[in-house]
Amino acid sequence: MSFASMPRQDLLLAIESLARDKQINRDIVFESLESAIAKIAKHKYGEEFNITASIDRKNGTIHVKRLFDVIESPDALGEEYDPNTMLTVSQAKKYADKPQVGDVVEDALPEPEFGRMAFQTAKQIMTARVREAAKEREYEEYKDKIGEILSVKVIRSEFGNVIVGIDEDPENRGKFRAEGYLKNSEIIPAEVNELLNPKPTDKNDKNRNTIRVLVLDVVRSNSGPQIFLTRTHPMFMEKLFVQEVPEIYEGIIKIKSVARAPGSHAKIAVETMDPSIDAVGMTVGMRGTRIQAVIEECHGEKIDVIPYSEDPAAYIVNAMQPAKVAKIIVDEDTKRAVVVVNDDQQSLAIGRRGQNVRLASQLTGWNIDVMNEAEEQEKRAKEFKEKTELFIGGLDVDEMIAQLLITEGFRTIEEIAYVDVSELEEIEGFNPELAAELQKRAKDYLVRVEQDYLDQGHQLGMSDDLLKFDFIKRPTIMKLGAAGIKSLEDLADLATDELVEILGEDTMSNRLAGRVIMKAREMAYGINQENE
Repeated sequence: MSFASMPRQDLLLAIESLARDKQINRDIVFESLESAIAKIAKHKYGEEFNITASIDRKNGTIHVKRLFDVIESPDALGEEYDPNTMLTVSQAKKYADKPQVGDVVEDALPEPEFGRMAFQTAKQIMTARVREAAKEREYEEYKDKIGEILSVKVIRSEFGNVIVGIDEDPENRGKFRAEGYLKNSEIIPAEVNELLNPKPTDKNDKNRNTIRVLVLDVVRSNSGPQIFLTRTHPMFMEKLFVQEVPEIYEGIIKIKSVARAPGSHAKIAVETMDPSIDAVGMTVGMRGTRIQAVIEECHGEKIDVIPYSEDPAAYIVNAMQPAKVAKIIVDEDTKRAVVVVNDDQQSLAIGRRGQNVRLASQLTGWNIDVMNEAEEQEKRAKEFKEKTELFIGGLDVDEMIAQLLITEGFRTIEEIAYVDVSELEEIEGFNPELAAELQKRAKDYLVRVEQDYLDQGHQLGMSDDLLKFDFIKRPTIMKLGAAGIKSLEDLADLATDELVEILGEDTMSNRLAGRVIMKAREMAYGINQENE
């Protein structure tokens, strides 16, 4: 059997049909068939030859050729000379009129006859190449859809995860261009049973078992691209609002941040540069029509829409809705805030199982503590006492001077050591001599603390490069030393989950652990994130 026996028009139609069916470029099918023909020709004429095959795209004619490089002489190449793929100028004249050194000349060969085995081999080569091309096409197509919302159909469940069909063929219901994976953790809790046990699709109900999802990631694999989807990611809610609110889609209103407890409660911060527009009102819609569509899609998730503010205090107060804040204390250096509320607002501010304050923290990026008036006064008194004792012991001063320094806004001995001495002199009752002496004592104290810290580290066998790694706090570094991490290289060689396990999730999040390790690698080995 030979491709020569197939009418050329039928061959071209078969190639077009295959390309259309696999949704790949027709040239890929041509090239895969050409590669298969070339392989069969090599098997017949000799594997040692450089043989190629080509198919005329217009008339389907098959051309099989043996290629030779034109060289000056075999002696000039020595052991690199290959008589099967090289010809001298005089030898090449058999195949070309005026060959020159460096040219490639062609020797036309008869199209090989395809026996049963040869035909099967060619078919396998073609099938493999077309399949790979289809996988690559699918990967490139869906990779560009990361961050987009798709409407998909639930097909089945596997090991607690949901498999969905993407881009259903309108002419062949039940056939999809791709499948996506919705992990159990990416499903809104209240709809887990519904999605894991989908109802049979009613022919008269085309929308049953159809859901919207966000494309979270697309990964290459041997079986084709794996498309990972989500309904719980904050970006899913953000994209839903983009679809439902024209002003967000047009950029008139911007979504600054989203925090979610999927299926339960969410907070979304919005802003606009147009003072005539009510960003919150526009997002919610007349009688809540716009937000209601998002709520229904998110299985009844309660959504607080709040106005964004560049002022951290105002932003945090807004984020604590629906609770009313009586007072707020912010520390911009540590990005911590204390929200003080009346007793009747405390449970509302904290929320069920701490949900309200946790979402407010996620939304704003600040660590927020909620207290009532009594707790806040007790906390302030405790902090005042601790600072007083620190200043008395560290600076060797009496209680009155220590409390005076605290009243003037000094929180740490470092501030006293490195502030402009004139600020100390301006304190009522202080003279230049006292200010200079206090600053000297502060610097001496810091030197002692530094030496004690290094001595403690050296006793644990820790190197100075780790002890002076200022990217994390010193108590954390000492905890590393106690766990056997003795040098910056030891820290750099850790995996993220190992560092979190050593320090505990309360001390180190996965995200921060990754940044710490990258910084350690940069300092220890000169490896930055781009290099890695």
